[in-house]
Parts: sequence; structure tokens; C-alpha cells
Amino acid sequence: MATSMVPTEEQLPDVLPTDRLNERGMATRPLRDELRTIDDARNIGTVIGAVALSFGVVGLAGYLHTWWAYLAAFVLMARGHVGLNILGHEAAHRLLFSRQPVNDFVGRWILAYPTYQALLAYRRSHFAHHRDEMGPEEPDLSLYSGYPVPPDSWRRKLKRDATGISAYKNFRGLYRAARKGAAEAKQILMVQGVMIGVSIAVMRPLMYVVWILSWSTLWRVSNRLRSIAEHGGLVRSKDRRLTTHVIRQSLLARFWMVPYHTGWHLAHHVDMGVPWRNLPRLHEELVRSGWVVEELEYPSYRAFWKVASSGTVKQPDVAGAGSGRSSMLDF
Repeated sequence: MATSMVPTEEQLPDVLPTDRLNERGMATRPLRDELRTIDDARNIGTVIGAVALSFGVVGLAGYLHTWWAYLAAFVLMARGHVGLNILGHEAAHRLLFSRQPVNDFVGRWILAYPTYQALLAYRRSHFAHHRDEMGPEEPDLSLYSGYPVPPDSWRRKLKRDATGISAYKNFRGLYRAARKGAAEAKQILMVQGVMIGVSIAVMRPLMYVVWILSWSTLWRVSNRLRSIAEHGGLVRSKDRRLTTHVIRQSLLARFWMVPYHTGWHLAHHVDMGVPWRNLPRLHEELVRSGWVVEELEYPSYRAFWKVASSGTVKQPDVAGAGSGRSSMLDF
């Protein structure tokens, strides 16, 4: 038994470059230009949908004003916050809209700030993550390192998220940044103040309570589960197959935890200039070339989390290959 989640050499075929992919896995022109095209019109609809599944859900709960409506909104806001944050991530990459003033306005004021994310600061740290995953400047190294962890450690991490302890640390940092004069921290608090004010003005303060409680608990758990599934237990390397996991995408996971194709995360790290709509196409190219093989792929998120929390993992069958296709409704 080995205590590593790093793929073996047998799982890393040396097949690049090809006529369609360069030595790093990025598409060559003209395919690269095609994959990097931003669909502004469709993204307008995407943002509207994300707003409807967050602000709209909470607003509907306030309109109905029943305990079950607030409970349903609390649960659905786990997905609502996911959607806003992931589209905020897209805006941080300057890929949500082709006009940068529009991209940044929507990314900051509609997507990121309502979900307590300082988009401009996040953009700077996140680009450091992309430049050298698991390197000395990796902003989330403590989040990704040490996997697989023992089951008791896994439970403690999730308990801190589920009970609001992790969120409290985030809020404390936000308030401290605002007190020190950080512009974005002040803007986030201003947006939250407007949201609180609106909920009070319409005599539905529970709307904001649902908003912040769901973010502080359900979303925190979801965010950790997704983040670990992206990079947990991997190593610093120029080969993105050693820095980013490959996990089979199911309908249920894509709705609740990894919408907007963010689950095709290896493709995103191979070329972070490809908008979310085209990540599956790039992933297909990587598979077709033989660079991404079935042995690299975990059959489901549930299978990955089982390995990540086992404390040990067998090699070389790190991805559970050969166990059969998972249900489309399986995490």
C-alpha cells in the first residue's frame, strides 16, 4: 500500500505533440482559436440563470414566507452559491464576456461580491495557482497537500466546514481587510449591507439569513469536496496530469457541485484561456490523442473521496479503472 495519489508512469503515455496538440496538450491553431472563442450572447443567459437560481430562489422563499420555502432555499442555495462562484472564476479568467469592462463589472458586482469573493484579489492569487500548481507560490497548497488523509482527519475537515467554523475565519479576514482599508473588502461589505437592507425593507430578514447560512455551511462543504477532487494529493510538475485529477462527470455532480463544465478541470489547466463551454471539447482532444487514458480517470466523485479519505491508496490502479461505468446520477 502506497500513501500517494500521484499517477504512475504507466498512466502517463508520452504521445505529445500531435498534429492537433502541442507538447503541453494545448490545441494548435486554428483549433486553439476556435476553442478560445467566448460566446457572449449565450453567457448572458447563463448569468441570468445563475441569478435566478440564487437571488431568485431566496426571493421566492421570502414571497412564500413559509418554513418549508426557507428550508428549500437553504438547500438550493448550496447550488446557487456554487454557480455564482464558478462563473466568478470564469470572470476572473476574463473569459465570461469578451469586453473586459463588462466581464469585470458582472464578475465583481453580480457574481463575486454577493458571495463574499474579492474577485480582483482572487484573480491575482489564482493566476499564481495556474502558473505553478503546488509550487512555492501556490496559494492553496495547505488545502491540497497531505492526501490521502485518515478518515478521522477527513471528518474533522468537513465538520469545520459544515458547522461554520471555516466560514467564520473567512468573515474575520474580510472584516480585518476592510478595517485596514482594502477597497474590495469594503465593496463586498457594502453589497452585503444592501442585501441586508433590502431583506429588512421587505420585512423578510430570513432571506439574508438563508443566504449567509447556506454559504457558511453547505457551500463550504461543497467547495472543499470540489477543490480536493481537483488537485488533492498531487505534486508540482509541468505535466498537468500530475497536478490535476480526472473525474468522470455525472449529471448529479454537474448540477450540484461542478456546473458550467468546471469538472473538466484538467482541460482547464492545460489551457486556461479556453472558456467553460469548450472545455469538454478540449478534454475529448486530450483523450483522442491518447494523452489522457482511462486509468487516470476516477469513475465518480464518490469513488475519489473514498480514496482521498482512506489514508492509503493502491497503485497503479489509482483511478479505479476497470470497475465499470458509473450511473449518470452518481456523484
